Amino acid sequence: MTTLVAVAAKNSVDEPRPRIVVGLSGGVDSSTAAALLCEQGYDVVGLTLWLMKGKGQCCSEGMVDAARICAQLGIPHEVIDSRETFAAQIVDYLVTGYQAGITPLPCSRCNRSVKFGPMVALAQARFGIETIATGHYARLRFNPETQRTELHRARDRQKDQSYFLYEVSQTELARCRFPLGELTKAETRQMAARLGLATAEKPESQDLCLIEAHGSMRDFLDRYIAQHKGKFVDTQGRVLGEHDGCHHFTIGQRKGLGIAAPQPLYVLAIHPGKNEVVVGERHEALQAECTVAEVNWVSMVPTMAPFRAEVQVRYRAEPALSEIVPTSEGTARIVFDEPQFAIAPGQAAVWYDGDRVLGGGILQKLEEAPCTI
Repeated sequence: MTTLVAVAAKNSVDEPRPRIVVGLSGGVDSSTAAALLCEQGYDVVGLTLWLMKGKGQCCSEGMVDAARICAQLGIPHEVIDSRETFAAQIVDYLVTGYQAGITPLPCSRCNRSVKFGPMVALAQARFGIETIATGHYARLRFNPETQRTELHRARDRQKDQSYFLYEVSQTELARCRFPLGELTKAETRQMAARLGLATAEKPESQDLCLIEAHGSMRDFLDRYIAQHKGKFVDTQGRVLGEHDGCHHFTIGQRKGLGIAAPQPLYVLAIHPGKNEVVVGERHEALQAECTVAEVNWVSMVPTMAPFRAEVQVRYRAEPALSEIVPTSEGTARIVFDEPQFAIAPGQAAVWYDGDRVLGGGILQKLEEAPCTI
């Protein structure tokens, strides 16, 4: 790491170095982000949020690796106990959602309520630093015409995380930096190896830290939600089989149903009150429109006028051309040019203009008012 030390020493003599707090999970991405900022002459402070009790790569092992990286880079490292916030904002949010028959999106909610908001506040209050950085794969641009910080997809489309960042506010985005936004994952690995980082060869972690800590989402939910046997039914109400809990299923699910049928069956609806899971053929899971609540306007100025955009209803889904009709209640109706498969309430619909994230909201059940869990 002699290059980093040399850069820091030179800048400290010539002029004050810009200060920045970097969120460190202990993985190769956040480690490389911190190292790159050091190499660019920033005065870096490492910050790790302790999110969960017990084992879990993002916490116990991750905190150790984050500390190792900070020691290697010669930067200070702070660990903040955020377990209570995580339990209230994410664990309770997930459990309540699955009990209600929806499939919450924990990563975007965690970014908003556990990571970016608290990190921005901590950086200012604890260190007097205005700017934070993370290892997310996304890009930011300031638009002088709208005076908004625009969120864009990462250069590496396979690692792009802009979908999970749509809930982050304008205030927080303006104080963020994403050093990996212009890199591919392979280039990040190469950069980590060039810089001699201890995490350069660390295996990729799970997309969802709760799965990594508990083995599977099913195992996690079974710790909080009692299993009660119920029925699989078709759209006519005919019983096709038995399940051991509605919370084990999500809209569009095909695998793990355990139903013998001449054609593949998919979950179409979940009714916790009756403990029923409705299944049917794939074409029955297509939906021409949907409603989203808790809309967050990201790169575009909020509007009440209908507009066209590409809408992504799942992290790995292809964006679909759609018309978006905002309402005065803070919701929006999305009408797809072509019906979309498996619109899962609780997940996010995020609308794009090319690589630019315009906004997004939480998908609602058709028969219900906006959920506010």
